[in-house]
Amino acid sequence: MNTLDQKINTHFSGLVVRKDLVKTVKGNAIVPTYVLEYLLGQYCATSDDATIQTGIETVKEILRKHYVHRNEAGLVRSNIKEKGRYKVIDKISVALNDKSDAYEAEFSNLGIKKVLVDSGTIKTHPKLLVGGVWCIADIEYEFKEEKNAVPWILSSLKPIQLSHFDFDGYVEARKQFSTDEWIDLLIQSIGFNPEMFGKRSKLMQLVRLIPYCERNYNLIELGPKGTGKSHIYSEFSPHGMLISGGEVTVPKLFVNNSSGKIGLLGYWDVVAFDEFAGKQKRVDKALVDIMKNYMANKSFSRGVETLGAEASMVFVGNTQHTVPFMLKHSDLFDELPEKFYDSAFLDRIHFYAPGWEIDIIRGEMFSSGYGFVVDYLAEILRSMRNHDYSDRYQEHFSLSPDISTRDRDGVNKTFSGLMKILFPQGGASKDEIEELLKFSIEGRKRVKDQLMRIDSTYPKVQFAYTDASGQSRTVKTLEEEAYPHFYNKTIGEGDEKPSQVESRELDFPEESEPGVGSITSTVNKEQHRTFQENQRGVSYDSLFGSCLSGASRIVLTDPYIRIFYQIRNLMEFIETVVKHKPMEVEVSVHLITTADEFKGDQQQEYFEKIQESGIAAGITFTWEFDGTGTIHARHIETDNGWKILLDRGLDIFQHYEMNDTFTFNNRLQQFRPCKAFEVTFIKVDKSVFKAC
Repeated sequence: MNTLDQKINTHFSGLVVRKDLVKTVKGNAIVPTYVLEYLLGQYCATSDDATIQTGIETVKEILRKHYVHRNEAGLVRSNIKEKGRYKVIDKISVALNDKSDAYEAEFSNLGIKKVLVDSGTIKTHPKLLVGGVWCIADIEYEFKEEKNAVPWILSSLKPIQLSHFDFDGYVEARKQFSTDEWIDLLIQSIGFNPEMFGKRSKLMQLVRLIPYCERNYNLIELGPKGTGKSHIYSEFSPHGMLISGGEVTVPKLFVNNSSGKIGLLGYWDVVAFDEFAGKQKRVDKALVDIMKNYMANKSFSRGVETLGAEASMVFVGNTQHTVPFMLKHSDLFDELPEKFYDSAFLDRIHFYAPGWEIDIIRGEMFSSGYGFVVDYLAEILRSMRNHDYSDRYQEHFSLSPDISTRDRDGVNKTFSGLMKILFPQGGASKDEIEELLKFSIEGRKRVKDQLMRIDSTYPKVQFAYTDASGQSRTVKTLEEEAYPHFYNKTIGEGDEKPSQVESRELDFPEESEPGVGSITSTVNKEQHRTFQENQRGVSYDSLFGSCLSGASRIVLTDPYIRIFYQIRNLMEFIETVVKHKPMEVEVSVHLITTADEFKGDQQQEYFEKIQESGIAAGITFTWEFDGTGTIHARHIETDNGWKILLDRGLDIFQHYEMNDTFTFNNRLQQFRPCKAFEVTFIKVDKSVFKAC
């Protein structure tokens, strides 16, 4: 175990599990993660390897004996008949038979129906009436000759959920972790390896948890396929329900007026709509109208009676186009069904999570470290729905008066949710509060900016906040920073064709628009540039190309050119040099770095391969190792008068799949998301350039 895993086991003993164990025990059992982790939490919530191995075998045996596979349902029913009593793990739903005045259960995989359930069980577990709940149940078989008699008897039923937890103990244990450690613990709890994500990407993952801890929170996430958008809502918590966006009806979601039966929103904390996008989907206009009222007022009507509910609503769907394409030709809500493409409906959304910033899930992204048993974390989040942390920024910051009440509510609810997740104990620093506030503002701004493109009646809003000194700070979305020439355009009233796009506000001339999403930059003066995490369109070519052009000698100082991906960055930098020199010109590139104390021979071998390869391209590559251990600054110096200061050196890109030849992230730098970094360009006297 690493240091963090040891710390997790020390302060949350018995409440955490090694996340790779789920795959080990799952086999071909089609059960949610929280069901498996419930069992693992009973037998494997320890750091002792021997106990874990024994626990794994126990859980496997339980699943083998008691989990009901649909294709083996007949065999299980036979076992129940022969043994008289048998324990099963299955998804159970209950309905009231008003003709016999009895509650009847249906077992999803076992395939039996009309099993009598007593009223006390329904009162204790009302969610059995809506959607079904995974349970451990004891079934008995007693044949009766009466007509329509059901031989199946439910002797006991226990939903697979945590029975109790200590919230005060959770808060006290949180105090033992730094903010970064706590975020990494939460990311591991979701099932991901935190080393594969930057800070902003981690926050994007944690935003998906806000609906579980914040009442009546409306979240939308649109992005490419395969980014794990629906995973949190299908497998993470027994308090959430994931449904297909095309299957929902007014009675199923709200209330059946003829029977009086309350729908999903009355029983679940989170109702998520999967595959919500799709222009051709047929949607009931009445459903949209009722949803708009519920999302705004937290209530819906049943005939003459008005009912309140606190379920959060989540909408996840796939986009078919790139962000710049959508910004140029339509807007970021372009993929929604026509009935949901309604400004009044979209205005009720508190946060738009940019799914295009989240990488497609790869095997290396999954965690083998320790995280909370998800059912434990689900109960913690549910308990915090009773708290309100929305005012915790007001000691240091205030929102711009230009922000409307609905916009303010969106910002406050997102901020409150993030504070509950990250700082349940309080004690966040001013900088940490500011980071979460900016992130919350950005998510609501993304909604409002698109609304202004869709409906010209929405006034322009300055999304900004003011600190205690009175200094105002404007917030921009990452798309606004990356594609300003598209972001600030709007479709003229009545126009439909992309060629009729007008400009409401144009920051950059048309001729500066990039070709393949890259940021074009001709550096001809001293300047300082800042790039946000997950920003795309950045490449060595756009950053350094104009400075490297015309240079015959380049010196790169970077102490962290040691392991494979860092040396690959070096190779791509040299490729940039080759692109910007005439074929007949030879350029020397000299590297000053530090030796890898563990794999120095391999590092030397990589450098020699680059040196050999460079000869054919007119590059003389040399290197030296700094033996003093004193170099920390990273910069590039050229003999044509440039010094480029790099706070991260060449290491500006997030993790990407380097072994996949057929992904553009691998082939073209501008398709990779960046880490947050800064670059400073300084003009220097050529005569002071020192040859090394």
